[in-house]
Amino acid sequence: MFTGIIEAIGTIQQLEQKSGDIRLTVHSGCLSLDDVQLGDSIAVNGVCLTAVVLSGGSFVADVSGETVTLTTLGLLKAGDAVNLEKALTPTTRLGGHLVSGHVDGVGEVLTRQSDGRSVRFSIKAPDELAKYIAKKGSICVDGISLTVNEVDGAVFELNIVPHTLQNSTMENFRAGHKVNLEVDLLARYLERLLQGETAAEPAREGITETLLAKHGFIR
Repeated sequence: MFTGIIEAIGTIQQLEQKSGDIRLTVHSGCLSLDDVQLGDSIAVNGVCLTAVVLSGGSFVADVSGETVTLTTLGLLKAGDAVNLEKALTPTTRLGGHLVSGHVDGVGEVLTRQSDGRSVRFSIKAPDELAKYIAKKGSICVDGISLTVNEVDGAVFELNIVPHTLQNSTMENFRAGHKVNLEVDLLARYLERLLQGETAAEPAREGITETLLAKHGFIR
């Protein structure tokens, strides 16, 4: 588990193709790896990866074919900057929100515009994720815990303060940039809970108007 509070910006040193998988070598920048052991989790642009090799200020992680397909990690190249966060501990301050490091989909930055000292982004999420994104709710973008300012269909807006821009890769975001998205865990569990006993039935379609009416949420 993670908090979505970026600890450092790392750099991709090497990407090695391995039969459809990828082996990533990441320089951790100012992120200390002194307390990291082999098998520990590190979030790279919001994707939970397992450190399989530790060498000085770098770590190596294997990325499965499925993860390559469902995230932006396959688009990375040597020299690219990435957001890094070590897994939380029982004493970690939960400054963001609970993040699993399991990406739900890939979004696209549509616009970027200045708003005072901040920058406002609009991002298009996959249509199937729109139901989990709420105004003033939480969302994880490339591993960063953020608050949704506005929602219009599958497009949501973020207002990013200077500190976040300076301490994450968001400074590099431009229109067309692809980002990893993880929706709020609570929204995921609520959807499953509302299915009640029918959750055991195969091929469910998720939350529908019929299901909401049955449980008294709409009339």
